[in-house]
Amino acid sequence: MKKLLIATTALVATAGMAAADVTVTGHAAAGFHSGLVNKSTEAAAVAKEGIYSNAGVDFTMSGATDNGISFSASVNVDAGNEIDAGDFEYDGTDGGTAGLGAVSMTGAFGTLTFDNNGIDNLYSDATNHDVSYSTTVGAVGLTIAYDATAGASKATSASATYTASGMAFTLNASEAPGGTSTDLAVSYALNDTVTITADTDSAAGGASVQTIGASTTLNGVSVTVSSANNSTWDVDLGYTAGGFALTYGVDETDAWTATATAALGGGATFSAGVNSSDATYAGVSFAF
Repeated sequence: MKKLLIATTALVATAGMAAADVTVTGHAAAGFHSGLVNKSTEAAAVAKEGIYSNAGVDFTMSGATDNGISFSASVNVDAGNEIDAGDFEYDGTDGGTAGLGAVSMTGAFGTLTFDNNGIDNLYSDATNHDVSYSTTVGAVGLTIAYDATAGASKATSASATYTASGMAFTLNASEAPGGTSTDLAVSYALNDTVTITADTDSAAGGASVQTIGASTTLNGVSVTVSSANNSTWDVDLGYTAGGFALTYGVDETDAWTATATAALGGGATFSAGVNSSDATYAGVSFAF
């Protein structure tokens, strides 16, 4: 009887599961860095210059039930020290321990995601949420994210998107102890190469900022410009050809960045960058 009960319990636990899959991928990177901003302190990096090297393994698990609900989860193990090439930041050392990523469920109801302090605030990624829900109502995409853990910085954020006839609208909002923040962005594709953008950003406790911009891409060359009513502006240039890419950006403070990347084949990529603060990096990353 005891064996029969155990077998019956196992059958109930697995009933309704139609498919399951586990994918294992790896990554590594190594190179030189100098003068990068320390991500944890937003100050000059503790190691003014040196090398970075890291490696990691990612496990992605996914499956589906017979009634049409798909689910996924991920676990990663990383070791070494890392840099953030996009932001010219020194991320520091990974502990070499396993970390749990998001656990999500998707069905006709939408997508429900759980990730303790790992979901970006939809208005600003300066803060994180614990759980989010997204769905589509007609042509409108809706997402809401929430801090489930009690605390003084507890916040809720939401996002709505709509696209029609070459125009795209995005409204992001966040409600936190400091007040309500909103951002409304509109873009319009004039043709296959030129897009016009406009944005109004109202941060809690601050003045509203309006920004207009334009971008174009032709024969591998891209140009993006923007200007705001608070006397700020940005110009970004790019060039891509095959597996090679160059970027250059400058703003109203004359702060600039220049980067280069090149695909080496076999999952390897070379990247290098320099900015107006004399921060530099150069190295190779690998995908397995």
